[in-house]
Amino acid sequence: MMIKARKSVLAGILAALVISLSFTGSVSAENLPYDPYAYDYWDDVVHTPAAYEPAGMIRGSDLIYEGESIGAFVNPQDLCKSEDGNIYVADTGNQRIVVLNQNMTEVVNIYTTFDNNGTEDTFNMPTGVCVSSKNWLYIADSMNRRVVILDIATGELKGIVEDPQSDILEAGYVFTPLKVSVDYADRVYCIAQNMFEGIMVFESNGEFTGFFGTIEVQISLWEKFWRRIATKEERSKSQLFIPTEFTGIDVDSDGFVYATNIDLKGLQGVRRLNPRGEDVIKQGENENVGGDLWIEGSTDYAGPSQITDVVYREKGIFSLLDRKRGRIFTYDHEGNLLYIFGGLGTQVGTFMAPAAIESVGNQIVVLDSNRAAIFCFHETEYGRLINEAVRLRYDGDETQAVEMWRQVLKLNENFELANSGIGKAYLTAKDNENAMYYLRLGMNREYYSIAFKRYRNEILKANLNYILTGMMVIIIGYLVGSKIVKKKKGIEKEEDILNG
Repeated sequence: MMIKARKSVLAGILAALVISLSFTGSVSAENLPYDPYAYDYWDDVVHTPAAYEPAGMIRGSDLIYEGESIGAFVNPQDLCKSEDGNIYVADTGNQRIVVLNQNMTEVVNIYTTFDNNGTEDTFNMPTGVCVSSKNWLYIADSMNRRVVILDIATGELKGIVEDPQSDILEAGYVFTPLKVSVDYADRVYCIAQNMFEGIMVFESNGEFTGFFGTIEVQISLWEKFWRRIATKEERSKSQLFIPTEFTGIDVDSDGFVYATNIDLKGLQGVRRLNPRGEDVIKQGENENVGGDLWIEGSTDYAGPSQITDVVYREKGIFSLLDRKRGRIFTYDHEGNLLYIFGGLGTQVGTFMAPAAIESVGNQIVVLDSNRAAIFCFHETEYGRLINEAVRLRYDGDETQAVEMWRQVLKLNENFELANSGIGKAYLTAKDNENAMYYLRLGMNREYYSIAFKRYRNEILKANLNYILTGMMVIIIGYLVGSKIVKKKKGIEKEEDILNG
């Protein structure tokens, strides 16, 4: 049965004390365990102020439930946030789901068993977890080959998704769910092991309806030609051109699915899929929403980022988690890179095997499966200003957004997006001259061209009378001059005849 939360006052005090002590590992901006940076228009690395700073770590052994320590997490693989702010952790190695309050100072609940039609049932390697808007808990119970759905309030089993049947599935296919998410219509989106056709979609009744967001692999002309002339042995040793597996998933309030994948060529690490499964993500000025910029064949970064998870935050802002270098990349709704932080290591604020990311209030939290801990990051003034500016612009409040961008520039005068944001605001206000100035600083060619055309038309319109008068003067002058020349030539001709 589900273990219900019953805490004594003493246990609550002890838990809060333990967590507060664990947060003493916070570091100052001057002693960050990583170097914050971004990319400019030319794809060069530029150092920036820190948008987020480490705020400590939470381990299972630090947490108290019903007067006792819950023990260390073992290979945790996922975490998510419910609408009431509670945090759900898939403690995979311990075969349980641990529920923390919004401050992550208390254990609210622990799910280890549930009633399955009169039989006590358990989990086997739960690797994914999410909570729907109706407060149903979805658990990717991987080694039991199913998705378990529980009512959070009562612990009642609401359904089990397992053994999908369809003509489009290979005979003997074994369903092994890894990650799970659900939209406002209770459609279940599941990333399954060794499923390359796309994300598996199930209706609210558990019926498998097909695949979603299949990634088409692009093969170059040279690769096609080579495979025609290569021997059978050479072809067998070459890279298989199969679709990419998805790694992480999140659904926004409008039903758009954000899904990450490991792209071996570093082209794109996340997709925004509309209800038809079409990728409609915008890729910003650098045309990149896949983490670190990387050119194939370059040894600068030893290969592209490996994006393992995504969290949609709000107002079009989303963050990606890179397991290769332990970094978090955050973008706005237009695909513009906002900031980068994090890294690999053993210090507070760095990771060994980052597995999942979530947004909790003004914090970003990351689950490290190797270190079996949750790492918390709080936004700095620099990060707060950027986030607020993006939110305001998303809502159409350009005036307030400009104020935020100006403050951002005081902290980082080379931040191109801030200049571009101010330029766009001036463009909206039809102040095209100032728009051109800031858009040029922001290296925004598209909007600069728009501002330039409008400014040119303004100049032409304002000086139209002068231009027309000048043209008339030129035309009249030309006509008078022509007549004078003609007359002069006629007189000269007559003189020649007389003198002839």
